[in-house]
Amino acid sequence: MVDARSFPDRPYLAVSAAIVRDGHVLVVQRARAPAKDLFTLPGGVVECGETLLEAVTREVQEETGLAIEPVALAGHREHVVRAADGRVERHFVILAFAARWTAGEPSLSEELAQARWVRPADLKNLPTTEGLADIVAAAFARLEEAR
Repeated sequence: MVDARSFPDRPYLAVSAAIVRDGHVLVVQRARAPAKDLFTLPGGVVECGETLLEAVTREVQEETGLAIEPVALAGHREHVVRAADGRVERHFVILAFAARWTAGEPSLSEELAQARWVRPADLKNLPTTEGLADIVAAAFARLEEAR
């Protein structure tokens, strides 16, 4: 089966969530490429007809089993991978949301090797996707502003 996200003709829009619970954020370790073995935020691609908030809520529930309350946009990242010949192999624009945990305990999906609640300061001890600590810091700030 051909992956339509490989060598795309356009960027893919994705969402993720910095889910905060009792001063900790949920990070997940990816079980497969892209980002295999790196810790990041749960999320995925926005489906046609979905709002961003619907998409982030659905993706988190599908990947982790958690219920969340998205509160505010915490930032964005672009992930562009080029093949050896220079062609764009993958291109994602990821909108990261600050979210409050509302229910559930993390359960792993086939996409995840681990899920951990960590303090933001502990991110420096983990192999993470680029910019994760900055997104998490922004998420904590957005949640504080929303109090």
